[in-house]
Amino acid sequence: MILVGLTGGIGSGKSVVSSQLASHGAVIVDADVIVRELQLPGQRVFDDIVARFGESVLSSSGHLDRAALASLVFGDTEALGDLNRIVHPAVGREMMRRIDDQRATKNVVVLDVPLLVENPRTGLSGTLVVDLDPEIAVERLVAQRGFTETEARARISRQASRTARRAVADWIIDNSGSRLDLARQVGLAWRWMCSLPPADADAGRVVGASDS
Repeated sequence: MILVGLTGGIGSGKSVVSSQLASHGAVIVDADVIVRELQLPGQRVFDDIVARFGESVLSSSGHLDRAALASLVFGDTEALGDLNRIVHPAVGREMMRRIDDQRATKNVVVLDVPLLVENPRTGLSGTLVVDLDPEIAVERLVAQRGFTETEARARISRQASRTARRAVADWIIDNSGSRLDLARQVGLAWRWMCSLPPADADAGRVVGASDS
């Protein structure tokens, strides 16, 4: 298994890159997708969130209202800490389960993690960073995702800096151009990924985390 970490700031286009890599044949282990799956009704994470934050975080359909939950926790350090303690261990276990399923294969596995700089992983074959000027990211978040400029800048400020992400990169995709240019760069990145050595035996674990 070749295991490549993929990261990028909010608004960088990381999800588009991940999707394009999947079309080339990569196996995607997407932290955000796993979070959403574990927050579905019937999951232990969902039950624990409702027990901690109450039914005000539910939509009329009985699903988790992610916007309502975000509004509760992002101004409250204690609440955010409680949410992280509910979500992060469960997500980490599921990510490792999916990685473990691929260890004996020759697949190129992409570990798609927004906070890869903040929570580095062991033994990766390489790290791919989707890079974008934060000012362009703000413009795209406002135009494409309905953020206000203040919201966009606040979200960007809570993540690792552009400099920090670039510092950990083995390969950088510049997403400041057209979709055609992005697709060309993803193709080049894919060829690089396929040339990488297999990942270490313990690859994918958060650096410094215990196995418990």
